[in-house]
Amino acid sequence: MKTKYLTSSIALAVAMMAANAHAVDFTGYFRSGVGVSQDGKQQTANKDLVGRLGNEDDTYGEIGLGQELFKKDGVSFYVDSMVSMESDGSNDSESTKDDDAKFGLRQFNAKVKGLIASDPDAILWVGKRYYQRHDLHIIDTKYWNVSGAGAGLENLKAGPGAFSFAWIRSDGNDVDTSIVNNDLNINFLDVRYAGLKPWSGAWTEFGVDYAMPNPTDEQKSAGSSYDPKNGVMVTGEISQYFDGSGINEKLVLQYANKGLAQNMISQGGGWYDVWHTTDDATGYRVILTGDIPVGERFSINHVFTYGKGEKLQAWHDNTELFSAVARGSYAWTDITKTLVELGTFERTKTWTSGSEDKESGQKYTLAQAWSAGPSMMARPEIRVYASYLTDGEGDSFNGNTDDHAWNFGVQAEAWW
Repeated sequence: MKTKYLTSSIALAVAMMAANAHAVDFTGYFRSGVGVSQDGKQQTANKDLVGRLGNEDDTYGEIGLGQELFKKDGVSFYVDSMVSMESDGSNDSESTKDDDAKFGLRQFNAKVKGLIASDPDAILWVGKRYYQRHDLHIIDTKYWNVSGAGAGLENLKAGPGAFSFAWIRSDGNDVDTSIVNNDLNINFLDVRYAGLKPWSGAWTEFGVDYAMPNPTDEQKSAGSSYDPKNGVMVTGEISQYFDGSGINEKLVLQYANKGLAQNMISQGGGWYDVWHTTDDATGYRVILTGDIPVGERFSINHVFTYGKGEKLQAWHDNTELFSAVARGSYAWTDITKTLVELGTFERTKTWTSGSEDKESGQKYTLAQAWSAGPSMMARPEIRVYASYLTDGEGDSFNGNTDDHAWNFGVQAEAWW
């Protein structure tokens, strides 16, 4: 009799697990492959400035699991999670030993939808999450990214668009390694309004991020009285879709000061500079990005960036950045395509003494790809590539003996 009850219980548990499993949302991302240069392993340089195609030698993955746990009378509770792994892909074990691989908990949060009867799409959330990140895929950069543990109310309808409000913690690391508490607590207040459509085909978003460093007494007394100031980053963007042509363009304008000004010339999205004196720092950035289809089978994705920062550290005058990357895709069939990516950048730092530090470089990549559709962004995708990288100011390749490098490799990339 006990055996019968035990068998029935197991069968019921399995059935319940199977039913619940169907309700789980499974998401993820990964890239991995193998490459080689003319001098040892594959060499990479400044993918956020000259483009990522044929310029990545790592293995990186994210696995997300989420599930709606309760729904009644229009109120829904949802729990979302994500773990990640990154490594240099140098061996088969990919363990944490000797930092061969690093694992992280990237997201774990709860969301409640339907609490406001008059605004059923508004969401209250608490926990750790990627918060409304704005991405430039071909250079693997998030130009608007204040993510971490926090809480917020998003998608609160107001007029033609919606507001989102968030309080997020995103600490700065290693303020002073000589003290015990060497991470600087930083709290961000984030306010955004999205969805205003001033004319046909246009879409806008505006936001303000206010960073509030919160040093401990130990940190304040370290060195020469550490006293980081509150900083602000303002972002405005307008996207335009041109009917009939399929062209989609976005213009982004950003301003930042204090510890956030560094983002304007580093391709950052909201990190606070805890290592330099930034009391008088200011900066701005202009980004133009979009997709341009040429006929039915050819398309071009591009990112142009110009940024300038002033007084970013002691004795600093200004730094200017220009970066241009374009990726073209020709679809021979619904599965097979050829990709070409060209990238160039120049960044010049001027000191109050009048001296200059200059960086520049280029990348040229040709790839043959097979993907789940003819679109440039169709994934999964497997690609074979050859890349040529150059350093315009010195010898940074092959053990600092050459100003150029050739890379050959195979890579897979997918998101779902």
